[in-house]
Amino acid sequence: MTLPRKAYGLIGYPVKHSLSPCMQNAGLRALGLKAKYSLFEVTAQQLPEFFRSIKKNKLCGFNVTIPYKEKALAYLNSISLAASQIGAVNTVVVGAKGLLKGFNTDYQGFMQHLKVLKVKPRKVALIGAGGGAKAVCFALGKLRAEEVCIYDIDKFRALSLVAKFKDVFPECKFSVVLSVEDMDIASKDLLVNASPIGMRKDDPCLLKLSQLHKNLFVYDLVYNPCETKLLNLAKIAQIQYANGLGMLLYQGALSLRHFTNRLPPIEVMQKALEKGARKL
Repeated sequence: MTLPRKAYGLIGYPVKHSLSPCMQNAGLRALGLKAKYSLFEVTAQQLPEFFRSIKKNKLCGFNVTIPYKEKALAYLNSISLAASQIGAVNTVVVGAKGLLKGFNTDYQGFMQHLKVLKVKPRKVALIGAGGGAKAVCFALGKLRAEEVCIYDIDKFRALSLVAKFKDVFPECKFSVVLSVEDMDIASKDLLVNASPIGMRKDDPCLLKLSQLHKNLFVYDLVYNPCETKLLNLAKIAQIQYANGLGMLLYQGALSLRHFTNRLPPIEVMQKALEKGARKL
């Protein structure tokens, strides 16, 4: 008897640039599972139909990326405590009866990568207030950061983010500014870009070289391209920086654990991810 191949994947728009399949399929193979991880590029209009078609597509689980980490909540039957506190999901497990449970492994992936990088954030400047930024704020709260200053082009979204976390992490001062210049980067030790800015060639660099300093670590959640304009600026300034590949790796491994109840070998997934990144 031949067992059917299980299906997993990633939904978002756009997703063609994603390195998740090479990493996740390597993890599934290492676990000896008959399964395949695919990309599902879904427009906003197609999102309801995607969720209606989960059973037909025989999906056992999937990851969620921009711009659906918050919108996906409306389609789920239940979510984990962390996902509830964050207000965004990036991992959905399809139960035996078709019930959907959401998790957030983004914040864990970010925390683990900072640990590997030996970055201990105290005062943070954060660009963006979407689903990725929510996970970053939750992680920073868990890491007991003293201050998180947030800028987003949508002021009210940033204010909503502050309102969400100021009571969850009362020891951390969350604040909103109206421009990147107002973030007082000179006083910060970590700058995080959690917005999509940097993914496209014509995206601007939001900072100037003069705003960077030797005690600042620059972290860009964008990993394609591997070196965004922001990270190139950090390189020119000769300060430490990292893209989101590490976060992608660790959150992906934890997602597979939710899907399969087994933790895949990190080194195998990392090797596949690095190989994929070299082809970008």
